[in-house]
Amino acid sequence: MHYTLHQLQIFLKIYEKQSITKASEELHLTQPAVSIQLKNFQDQFPIPLTEVIGRKLYITDFGKEIAIAAKKILDEVKEINYKTMAYQGQLSGILKISVVSTGKYVMPYFLSDFIKKHEGIDLVLDVTNKAQVVESLEKNRVDFSLVSVLPNHLKIEKTELMENQLYLVGNTDHEFTKKMYDKSIFIALPLIYREPGSGTRHTMEKFIEKNSLPVRKKMELTSNEAVKQAVLAGLGYSIMPLIGIRNELQAGRLQIIPVKSFPIKSNWNLIWLKNKKFSLVAQAFLDYIKNEKEIIIQKHFE
Repeated sequence: MHYTLHQLQIFLKIYEKQSITKASEELHLTQPAVSIQLKNFQDQFPIPLTEVIGRKLYITDFGKEIAIAAKKILDEVKEINYKTMAYQGQLSGILKISVVSTGKYVMPYFLSDFIKKHEGIDLVLDVTNKAQVVESLEKNRVDFSLVSVLPNHLKIEKTELMENQLYLVGNTDHEFTKKMYDKSIFIALPLIYREPGSGTRHTMEKFIEKNSLPVRKKMELTSNEAVKQAVLAGLGYSIMPLIGIRNELQAGRLQIIPVKSFPIKSNWNLIWLKNKKFSLVAQAFLDYIKNEKEIIIQKHFE
């Protein structure tokens, strides 16, 4: 057999995506190029790796075994590269972080200079909802998680990154003329919610309950971006983190509606499991955050 690392990488990606088209997009290759490499890889085995039923691609049981082996081989190759760089005095390895969806507006700024400084580090950044972020931390699949609502069932340690402010926002179709509104304004404004499990929704509902706000729920959507687009389209109003709507506010496409007791304030926290044994890369990143976070905040968020 004479298969290459490139063919292993392509087949593993096909296995992960269950699609040649999606694999080609992920690998930045053309679909014909991926198909040719799959055929060349298949030709080296007497047993089918894939099968097509209807128009859908399926990985055979044998193909699944080969994909698992391919991942092990590719992981070993990465480890060789990391060890080579370590012997050359470079910090190298994998940094794994899970981030709540609104945290995607925050975390890249705390990562950028660190990753640029250490080219031997591979970053795995998973952006999802709060429930899945906490699950990935609980199962020790990541080094750190970024959340605005701390999980109360886990023993964790944390470092605060920056303040998170949430405001009542709408598009600019309607003019709000008062300098400040009381909570009765919510009677007239249909609210768009995030889905259950979202940190933004948790903070929003806790504030609504505490202040006995007379809200009427319009709909719920599964991402901050979806909520923002719905508000822009005039489908309703929402309580949203300032960090995710800065561009729309500056462009005059969204407006903050001034209401007593707003903004709602919480904190973005970088958290990790208590007694977590850090890799050299994870420890270096935590040290970097503690030393540089104030500079990063002043540079990008003031």
